[in-house]
Amino acid sequence: MNFKDAVKLTQERLAAENGTMGDLFGYSKEWTTEGLVGTTEWQLLLECANALPITMGAFPFGFEFPLHKQSPEADFGVSLTGGTKTSDIFSEKAKQDQTDILANTIVRYMNAMCLQGSSLQDIVGKKLMLEFDIGSAVDGIAELPGFFLRPNRRAIGGGGAQFNDVLTVSNALVSSVGWELAEGERQQLRKIHAAQPTGICMDSFGVFPSRSRGIRLAVMGFESRDSLGTFLADIDWTGNISEVLAVMSRFEERAAVVRNGVNLDIQDGSLGSTLGITAMIKQRFTNDPRYWIDDPEVWSPFLDALRQEEIVFSEKLDALSGWVSKPKVLFGKSGSFILMRGIHHIKLVVSEGRLAKAKAYVFMILSAIN
Repeated sequence: MNFKDAVKLTQERLAAENGTMGDLFGYSKEWTTEGLVGTTEWQLLLECANALPITMGAFPFGFEFPLHKQSPEADFGVSLTGGTKTSDIFSEKAKQDQTDILANTIVRYMNAMCLQGSSLQDIVGKKLMLEFDIGSAVDGIAELPGFFLRPNRRAIGGGGAQFNDVLTVSNALVSSVGWELAEGERQQLRKIHAAQPTGICMDSFGVFPSRSRGIRLAVMGFESRDSLGTFLADIDWTGNISEVLAVMSRFEERAAVVRNGVNLDIQDGSLGSTLGITAMIKQRFTNDPRYWIDDPEVWSPFLDALRQEEIVFSEKLDALSGWVSKPKVLFGKSGSFILMRGIHHIKLVVSEGRLAKAKAYVFMILSAIN
């Protein structure tokens, strides 16, 4: 059974379970210890997840754990693809309730990606990723999550030759939440794209409509500190480049980092001085059938490297080490499922001239057993 058929079957099986994403989160409670998500924080996660259809479990979903905070809080992310049972559910929600801002926003994204002959679809396919601020929310759960588009079908390399692709994705990203791409944002996008070295790709484009306005770019594939340092200098990043390189150096010495990426924020027509470093200790290829299968020991050296950083709480790492697991069989009334879970990546955030944050992004994905 190919991937597309497997996703279709999984959605059908999950629909027969007559639940919500909150019910799926319940399965993860046994290995999501109190050190990662506390009782009160868990209820906040469920409150948000209970409003999402259970069929989203056929696509990758997971949590964001702040390792630099002692408090047991978490955000979570889900995804969906256009032309599926899940996207149809949101279309129906939008038809029935025009005030359902989440459903209507999702439909706008789906319409942009699924339009026949769409150049956007040629670049990103039909996949949309959502990130919900729950534990990190300051003024209560936000009305809308963050939305992300990823160039899965046609990679966006550097050198400036694909700037039309950059604009296509960026315009779709911001217009779907009611914004227009500003000239300052366009100029920063052009500068970043032109400065990308050969072999480096724009990995994702994101917006957080419930936060202050901005565009978040993930630029991935840096194999050396020198190439990253040159890139940051070329785009006139105003943060502390030497600290970024020092952080990279420490982790490369302690663990087998395959490649690095960075998260950049375009705000008010300029680059923010905060930088996220995405350390990849496993090279993941989109078409690899083992993309979502992790060796339980593969992250141990990197977690040990994190223990040497003053900002990281060891008890969080102890809890996180138990997250990666071999595939597990779950049984529901509609049949059986294979659950895969692991750590997708860990982000190190340099802000105000120092390593200020460390966040673990963990995933789960279900597949029905035929």
